[in-house]
Amino acid sequence: MVFTPADVRAGALGVVSASSAPYPVVLVDSDGYVLDANTAARDALASYHDGQPALPGWLVAASMPGAVSPASGPVGDRFFSAHPTAIDSGATAWWLLEETDHRHTAGELHAQRSNAEFLISASSALLASLNLERCMETTARLAAEHLADAAVVLAPGRSQRLPLVACDQYGQVSRSKVAQTPDTMPGLTEALQGFPPLPARWIDPSEVPEWIVPEGFGPVGSLAIAPLPGHGVAAGALVLLRHAEKPAFSEVDEELGRLFAARAGAAMSAARLYAEQDAVTQVLKRELLAPELVQVRGVEFAGGYRSSQDADQIGGDFYDVHPAADEDGETFALLGDVSGKGLEAAVLTGKIRNTLHALHTLSDDHQQVLGLLNDTLLSRRGPMRFATLVLASARREGSDVVLRLTSGGHPVPLIVRRDGRVEEAATSGSLIGALPRITSSTATVRLSPGESCVLYTDGVTEARGGRRGDAMFGEERLQRLLQGCAGMPAEAVVERIQMTVAQWIGKGKHDDIAVMAITAPRSHHLTAVDGTTPGRYTA
Repeated sequence: MVFTPADVRAGALGVVSASSAPYPVVLVDSDGYVLDANTAARDALASYHDGQPALPGWLVAASMPGAVSPASGPVGDRFFSAHPTAIDSGATAWWLLEETDHRHTAGELHAQRSNAEFLISASSALLASLNLERCMETTARLAAEHLADAAVVLAPGRSQRLPLVACDQYGQVSRSKVAQTPDTMPGLTEALQGFPPLPARWIDPSEVPEWIVPEGFGPVGSLAIAPLPGHGVAAGALVLLRHAEKPAFSEVDEELGRLFAARAGAAMSAARLYAEQDAVTQVLKRELLAPELVQVRGVEFAGGYRSSQDADQIGGDFYDVHPAADEDGETFALLGDVSGKGLEAAVLTGKIRNTLHALHTLSDDHQQVLGLLNDTLLSRRGPMRFATLVLASARREGSDVVLRLTSGGHPVPLIVRRDGRVEEAATSGSLIGALPRITSSTATVRLSPGESCVLYTDGVTEARGGRRGDAMFGEERLQRLLQGCAGMPAEAVVERIQMTVAQWIGKGKHDDIAVMAITAPRSHHLTAVDGTTPGRYTA
């Protein structure tokens, strides 16, 4: 088999010998019939016609007149690309280059690239939420869409019932709790404990319990189980199911499932950890939140708090009210401010409130209470933090309210009279928690019906805002504001101060703000006989 290629230039020396070529070479006429083939071609082309190798359909089509061009296609389980060389007689010599390994490698590379893209997008979807239930739903949905025909996610439960999320072949997600024990399904108990998965080929689909198969799924042909690893403790297990008519899970499929399960387990573990920490935080925060104040023993109490960070609910300002044990006793109230902001200040606030709650039975002697609190703050470890504080003891005398006020380095309480006059209470004192010994003085104030005593933190007077945004609200502006609060109930006084200061600040930054109003009711009011149960006060 010897021919001269048509593309050999005139005058060139060279004759191509196909018989010696290392590649399969087939000589085909214009009708697509094989005229000759070398040994390599005869070995590659398994079928014959009239003693000559039979061409595959894709090569016959490429040999038609006017359509001769490079082509490629399968020959049995091998893959070739064919490159034509035109012969003067009108025939075409096809040089076949095997690309089986190349295509196999390219296919594996494409599959790995697709898998990597899936794992990246899956990680983003899984980490988009720290809600455990939503994370389980996302895990089941992604697994059913990309890895199997249906998927089931199980998480360890605190009770005998296992939380289960399933995504069926239609993409519908369902949630339930199953009372069945994991050992009813081979490999599930081990997966929930975080042990290596049982190979899919070792799991008999006929042994799969009904509770693990989504409703309407049909016969299970293949099943794979992968643990969902977490931070020290397994986050759960992932069960993948395929229909009976589909190919069984291969080792490659199982490896991809394990890689996905590792990411899903990390996301679920993070969501569970966040939920546990959030639950602890909420319990602790409830002890730090400003209490809701009510009327106690014929005395109106109202309070308002705004953190320096509007998204927070706790900070360094605080107030409390502790009713007396007996009906004729004084109600002990306090308002204060600790140095600093944020969580550290809130923690110290909680300690001070708890200390004062324990000391409120000693409220007959404000100086003693402040002294014991001062000793407590000085004895605590860590950086020195101090506090300012106002103590108030209130009781009804007829229709009036008698107050004892003691300041510990805090802004002076303001008294709002019925005629609009605003007076400063004659009390002063030193910071709490800064010096070994403190000094303080107590003022006694009588409030007639409709008159109020306003306690506030420096977050009110030092609030910056106004037209230019840098002017302090100041004590004079606060006193002018209170002149218009004469005769108002305690709650209305607090609300007016808060609204006015908020308008002054606008969108600017501010410190923690706390306000408390203690008011003598204008007429007969409801009172709390035991500090919590409403009754009617009789003057």
